[in-house]
Amino acid sequence: NSFVTRTNTCGELRAAHVGQKVTLYGWVQYQRQGLFLVLRDFQGLTQVIIPQDEAHSHVKELLSNAPLESVVRVTGTVSPRPQGQENPKMPTGDIEVRAETAEILNSCKKLPFEIKDFIKKSEVLRMQYRYLDLRSSRLQWALRLRSRVVMRMREYLCNLHGFVDVETPTLFKRTPGGAKEFLVPSREAGKFYSLPQSPQQFKQLLMVGGLDRYFQVARCYRDEGSRPDRQPEFTQIDIEMSFVDQAGIQRLIEGLLQHSWPEERGSIMTPFPSMTYEEALAEYGTDKPDTRFGMKIVDISDVLRGSNIHFVQNALSYPHGSIRAICIPQGVRYLTNKDLGSLKESAKSQFNQEIMEIICRPDGSLKSLLTKFLGEKEQSELIQALNMQEGDVVLLAAGEHKQVCSALGALRLLSANLLEAAGLALRDPTAFHFLWVVDFPLFLPKAENPTELESAHHPFTAPHPSDVSLLYSDPTKARSQHYDLVLNGNEVGGGSIRIHSAEQQRFVLEKVLKEDSEVLSHLIEALEFGAPPHGGIALGLDRLISLIVDAPSIRDVIAFPKSFRGRDLMGNAPDYVTPEELEPYHIQVSWPLEEKEAKKN
Repeated sequence: NSFVTRTNTCGELRAAHVGQKVTLYGWVQYQRQGLFLVLRDFQGLTQVIIPQDEAHSHVKELLSNAPLESVVRVTGTVSPRPQGQENPKMPTGDIEVRAETAEILNSCKKLPFEIKDFIKKSEVLRMQYRYLDLRSSRLQWALRLRSRVVMRMREYLCNLHGFVDVETPTLFKRTPGGAKEFLVPSREAGKFYSLPQSPQQFKQLLMVGGLDRYFQVARCYRDEGSRPDRQPEFTQIDIEMSFVDQAGIQRLIEGLLQHSWPEERGSIMTPFPSMTYEEALAEYGTDKPDTRFGMKIVDISDVLRGSNIHFVQNALSYPHGSIRAICIPQGVRYLTNKDLGSLKESAKSQFNQEIMEIICRPDGSLKSLLTKFLGEKEQSELIQALNMQEGDVVLLAAGEHKQVCSALGALRLLSANLLEAAGLALRDPTAFHFLWVVDFPLFLPKAENPTELESAHHPFTAPHPSDVSLLYSDPTKARSQHYDLVLNGNEVGGGSIRIHSAEQQRFVLEKVLKEDSEVLSHLIEALEFGAPPHGGIALGLDRLISLIVDAPSIRDVIAFPKSFRGRDLMGNAPDYVTPEELEPYHIQVSWPLEEKEAKKN
């Protein structure tokens, strides 16, 4: 209550305050028949008794007629609630304030929706009236928790470990590879700035400049169009260090998260477990495994290798052929035929992968189209390999290793959702399972042209120390010093040890990625002036906080987010500008025909 004219907030009065005269400010949340109202501010609720005597008739009239969500000032005396009328669900439930004077500071017009957490509101309305949505206790709690976490992170990095908080430019130039960047026109004809998708180059240059330890709560921008639960502008906890290895970065981040973790969400144990990219793909079908539950992918190639099943033998004849399966516990009880059909269809439509099902009957025998091709010994080995129990359902896939694993990994998550929807508790909603994924490939084939390569992380990532020679002889087989931090199946951070040799950086850009290194000449030149070995990481703050508070979307932990299509529905951005405003930037808009007609009308 420092610097303001209230004596107390609406959430702090208790029985110890009885008899005190207080002044409260807040919003009218509820009013009942001119007898009392509930006043709300950022900290909580207080019940205010409206006076009924003639001497205070003007106060009664004022408070009785105040529309909900109007801002009022109330001065009165704290009193105990009458016996039996206490409300144990409210922190202030033992007291009430008997109003003596009041003032309506701002009346509220008809609301587009009620300011109550349990009232369902459309996403569009919430975005359009974000300033009203921000009054909800859920959003207030999330934003305040976010602020506390960031403050603790600053304390850990700057005060305890000597990091320097540096702001890097927002206007820069286009970076080759990676996500699409927003362009900003300049007054020089044909020249554009680019909004950085991360401060990657600047933080490396800070290491060349000898700052040793850098961090920033960085705003980043990616023009990714309509992608679910992504934002065109987002926030990273950006970190870079000199003379560090992968283990050093991992220890730093584990300590940072342990120090800043909110007490109300329990404690987290360190060190976090680690898994290679190949292990993650083989066991979970993804590079961001949710390790809160089992149902791991099992390799059953050897079990079925001796069978005469055509599709099995066909799959195993390929160099990377594989037969794998997942076992869904109590699938017979919890999954319908429609569910199983939708799982198969999903694998077919997303991965072009056929799925075969096997059911374990109550007598322990197997029901499947496969069983007539399998002897008793093979069936027994299959049950043992998959640890099948009565009532389990197995989904089996055969084909190229990566495709099979990716398909089964997606089915594993879809099955978990179906099991939980049917009432089986599978993933503990209060559990936080962190995991490091390491030893990623340095390069991957481009989706649009598999004969060309792109960086699996970014072009500044150093090769694994054991694979440096492979970078020059067979770059497709080289592993990288790239590491991701995963939480409950979501990537919340990613980083790498960087290339600090100008020669190696130029080779990666020109020979492997076939990029014009001239675009990055400033960085390559900097590496020639005694660049120290360095590495870093960026934590996705929005995603991390959304997982901590169990928010359904990252939009629920950002004060003013963009919509699914990247629009600001409240301020109607992006918006048109006039030709006169574009003239200094040497830009003319070429309108599609239908928009030309719309603008005429």
